[in-house]
Amino acid sequence: MIRLFAAVDLPPEIAEGLIRRQRGLPGAAWRPLEALHITLRFFGEMQRTQAADLDSALEAIAMKSFDLNLEGAGAFGDNEHMLAVWAGVAQSEPLGRLAGKCEAAARRVGLKGEARTYRPHVTLAYIRAATAERTGEWVVENNLIKSPVWRVRQFNLYSSWLSGDGSRYDLERTYQLS
Repeated sequence: MIRLFAAVDLPPEIAEGLIRRQRGLPGAAWRPLEALHITLRFFGEMQRTQAADLDSALEAIAMKSFDLNLEGAGAFGDNEHMLAVWAGVAQSEPLGRLAGKCEAAARRVGLKGEARTYRPHVTLAYIRAATAERTGEWVVENNLIKSPVWRVRQFNLYSSWLSGDGSRYDLERTYQLS
């Protein structure tokens, strides 16, 4: 079995700018530089044969490269249990199309469809013990995030390996956009 997801990587200078914002929230488990990405579709666990079929379906995605940038910050969770803080992604029709093509690839290989609406973001930290109030303050303090625009020329397939220290991601494959 292998656990997979597709993602767009951040340019190093953009990711490093996010790392500098990873402070001021006690109880946050900050994500390391190499774990910062924009998930297109989490596929979950599957057999290696199904993963090979998924690779072929992702390889067949035809799209032009496009511009993208980060904008804003937020949190997932409710008033009592905050789950994560994130940097937002500026509105991007091409990114939404690429995520939709990854969703279609998943369904073609027999994976269950994603029920949630796609909300592109970069997870900066998982919340272990921060209060909702303090998390809200962090979001307000960082809500003016706005990165320079960069060109997305590829997306990647990663495997995800869970451990007591969090997840480790290994690059499995890169898919070029035209």
